[in-house]
Amino acid sequence: MPLVDSTARSLPEIDARRDELTAWRRDLHAHPELAYDEKRTSSFVASELRRLGLDVDVGLARTGVVATLAAGDGPSIGLRADMDALPIREANRFAHRSRFDGRMHACGHDGHTVMLLAAARHLAERGLVRGTVRFVFQPAEEAAGGADAMIREGLFERFPMDRMFGMHNWPGLPAGTFWMRPGPIMASMDCFDARIVGQGAHGALPHHGIDPVVASAQAIVALQSIVGRNVDPLRSAVVSITKIHGGDAHNVIPETVELGGTLRAFEPDVRARLKARVAEILSGVAESLGARAELTYVHEVPPVMNDAGAIELAAAAAAGVVGPDRVHTSAEPVLGSEDFALMLERRPGCYVFIGNGDGEGSCMIHNPSYDFNDEILPIGASYWVRLAEAAAGDGVA
Repeated sequence: MPLVDSTARSLPEIDARRDELTAWRRDLHAHPELAYDEKRTSSFVASELRRLGLDVDVGLARTGVVATLAAGDGPSIGLRADMDALPIREANRFAHRSRFDGRMHACGHDGHTVMLLAAARHLAERGLVRGTVRFVFQPAEEAAGGADAMIREGLFERFPMDRMFGMHNWPGLPAGTFWMRPGPIMASMDCFDARIVGQGAHGALPHHGIDPVVASAQAIVALQSIVGRNVDPLRSAVVSITKIHGGDAHNVIPETVELGGTLRAFEPDVRARLKARVAEILSGVAESLGARAELTYVHEVPPVMNDAGAIELAAAAAAGVVGPDRVHTSAEPVLGSEDFALMLERRPGCYVFIGNGDGEGSCMIHNPSYDFNDEILPIGASYWVRLAEAAAGDGVA
């Protein structure tokens, strides 16, 4: 995995524990847990935080952990890391590969957890001058509603925070660099399921039924016209049909076909347009062929919108770790999504990317050959420390 550039300046106390951080991260990688089942991970995190003497709450959104470090009057900020893995069969053969067939840390949440935990340890041992820092370890980020669950169960009421900050590794960016921007940094994601309902019939007698397979095929093709014909070409949008199921026999026209997919956009009006057109096209195509369409949205996340003031704070903190030349504040937004957006809807803050490496051995997240770059653990942890000290200690709220 590519090494971090020699100009990076992680905090000496954190860098001295590099081997321990690597061992933590590889242990978590070897024991991945899916959404809302992060029991081992949650227990490990909570145990380490309690050992530091922090006030620790567990059980928010089942396996969530929130720890508090307070030093009298001052701003209260939240630093958030995600903990869940993905239902992917790992292709790696190294010693710390997943012990469980069919699930792996293919997104780097193992690294995110360790970076925040290392920062919590450093801040707890050093102490704050003033203010409060909440360390939020979130379950179920991978399209499973973990942020929404934490919010609904009282995250901001029980643990007041003036600002919220998040961070994600990104392969393809040089290791130890930081990338951010004010405004949208990641897209909305609206996941939908649809049923095209027709009338079953013998495969040799199609005129006796209403074929939902044909209706679904035409609807899928028509849905691809939304981006090209209903969205301004200068504005970004994606419509992806990712699943289709129908029929059980070669000689039977089924009663229904089920399909699903995702819609993505950076702007609220484009997002609304996508959702409206999907409903209109599914209904119109189905009805034109004598069938009917049923549409349900099963997971809806807004765009990740960064506050300009929070970006200034984050950029200064990152520059203090890796130098200003390795901090990019005009990064291109990413059409992936993040449910941290729901937290930023309720509190100003920002979400940044830390480079995971761009050389041999690096590959994109959600890939069965992905692995987090342990070389950036001290860099990410040091960024969290610098950001917490600046945000909670300078009176900015």
